[in-house]
Amino acid sequence: MIFEKPGPANTDQTLAAAFDRGIQLGLDEVVVSSSSGKTAYKALDVFHGFRLTVVTYHCGFREPFQPVMPNDVKRDLENKGATVVSATHALSGVERSIAKKYQGLYPVLLIADTLRLFGQGTKVAVEISIMAADAGALSGNDIVAIGGTAKGVDTALILRPSNQSNIFTDLCIREIICKPRTGK
Repeated sequence: MIFEKPGPANTDQTLAAAFDRGIQLGLDEVVVSSSSGKTAYKALDVFHGFRLTVVTYHCGFREPFQPVMPNDVKRDLENKGATVVSATHALSGVERSIAKKYQGLYPVLLIADTLRLFGQGTKVAVEISIMAADAGALSGNDIVAIGGTAKGVDTALILRPSNQSNIFTDLCIREIICKPRTGK
């Protein structure tokens, strides 16, 4: 499925298509990006029977020492059965800080920009699967990975996740379920 434009208007269709494909393939794990929790709550409503991992920004992403996802939302999602991971971006992290200060070319940022050629949501879906793997939230089996462009979600992939230390040997994007036709 290809959406004409990226953005939150595609969230419901993305989640439904991702759920249907996950069921067809016999998968039971889904990773979804969410900062406020709004998309995570929608995913909880759709992905019955799946282990849901919600990945959000690291503490300090917007404001030093402050979480992006409100603590009460995180607790509520966990009480409803989701695993919530707050982690440093796997495809930028400290490299972004170095690039800001010293300029230059950095391999991890190149990986992120290469994935963005398929759309921001593709980069996010791959990145959150790495973050969830590094947090110990995944089994290592194929998963549904769902990301988006700014708010909501508009991209869903089937992929074999990996830890960041093994992305070139283990990570594999198996299918693109849906994505926007145009970029940002």
